[in-house]
Amino acid sequence: MGLTSENYVDEAERVIKTLIEKDRSGRDVIRLTTSKIRGILSLVTELYNDIIHEPSNKLGEEYVERIQYLRLRIAYEAGRDKQVAEFVRKSNLLGYVKQIKDNKKLFLLFTKYVEALVAYHKYYGGKDA
Repeated sequence: MGLTSENYVDEAERVIKTLIEKDRSGRDVIRLTTSKIRGILSLVTELYNDIIHEPSNKLGEEYVERIQYLRLRIAYEAGRDKQVAEFVRKSNLLGYVKQIKDNKKLFLLFTKYVEALVAYHKYYGGKDA
């Protein structure tokens, strides 16, 4: 099942809950830092700020290329850090980016999903670093 306007918040919460582990003292922790997850949000937000002003729901070639580049950057960040890789895999970020193609509505939904992931990461105690 893909993201919908009805399920993206619940899906984000579910994903973040799967990242919670017990530390040596038995406390719940999320090893993925806020700065790493915010790096992905920053990439998405930069693109969002341009796409939001597009009048058509069908995105032009320039945006399709930038969405593909976003996919590449997410893959790169996942390749650099095992916690980011786990987060990307569990959240299906690469799969969801791939589904966007030239669809503005799907991109906007993806942006909200990434924002929800960051919000729940913070809510469940994700640490800054």
